[in-house]
Amino acid sequence: MFTLREKEKTKANCGDDSRADNEKDENVDAAKNQSKLEPSESVCKALKEAVEHQPTLDILSQTESSVTETVSIGTLPSLHYLNESVFEQTAPERDDGEHILLQTVTQNTDLITGVYEGGLKIWECTYDLLEYIDDEGETFSRKRVLDLGCGAGLLGILALKRGASKVHFQDYNSTVIEQLTIPNVFLNCEEDSEDEGEGKKDGSPPAKKRTLDSSHHSLSDHCSFFSGDWTSYLSLMQRKDPMLKYDIIFTSETIYNTDYYPSLHNVFHKLLEEDGVVYLATKSHYFGVGGGLYLFQRFVEDKDVFQIKSLKDIDQGLKRHIVSLTFKKSRL
Repeated sequence: MFTLREKEKTKANCGDDSRADNEKDENVDAAKNQSKLEPSESVCKALKEAVEHQPTLDILSQTESSVTETVSIGTLPSLHYLNESVFEQTAPERDDGEHILLQTVTQNTDLITGVYEGGLKIWECTYDLLEYIDDEGETFSRKRVLDLGCGAGLLGILALKRGASKVHFQDYNSTVIEQLTIPNVFLNCEEDSEDEGEGKKDGSPPAKKRTLDSSHHSLSDHCSFFSGDWTSYLSLMQRKDPMLKYDIIFTSETIYNTDYYPSLHNVFHKLLEEDGVVYLATKSHYFGVGGGLYLFQRFVEDKDVFQIKSLKDIDQGLKRHIVSLTFKKSRL
């Protein structure tokens, strides 16, 4: 069992039923307002330098006493993650070089622009995308996958469990990657290692140590973890030799701020394989911060690089969508 959570950026506006009822008209009007698509001067500047994080044994060992939850959707494998409430309650005890954990708790906020971008929560559209993957029977055998704006990392973890050859996890905040994403990935690798390790002969390492070691190797072999803004992340990836491109890019609830559209589009453009696909889960509109599907679709159409296709609409609560982006045929 799991509870869907709304990504409400401004509670007063989201709670206004009349605004929700007129959502479509407001979004259409917003999409016609081209001035809202003009990026601010700071868009192309690096907000937070990209860093690649290693899944050290110290980080992995933190999961031993953690309180976890499990989400099960249809035929998908069970996905394990750290309990959000307990995570918040223990924030003062956690290693947090960015000092975001205490800020989010004391300020009671899910977003501090340029400081914290919401990665500690599992937002509703992530569950929508998991359900879509279940409906379509998507598998990821030998695929290279990017979970962009990963937060808890459930989409990338699913790809890993379903045979992806390489999964990269990226989030704006290093604290999110080290305190949430890596432990969550480990929790799921740990389960797989325990299953594979049944029936070990006497003389093998203790079960817990064996699981920790094997999970560490599994993460190192198949996963990479990155923090930083998207412009810096793209630059970091382009400096790698050889430069990796992705067959699939997952991203959920990342288009709430129009200022981020240029850097997000650049990541898609430069890091997606020619025959690859981006799966984007989003709300129609994010009250209080101004972004949403209609504005992003207009931005993509103006760039004339990708074909954007509607895959699924969800009408419960604020209207939500799943869309795909693929390169236009003229490029191929």
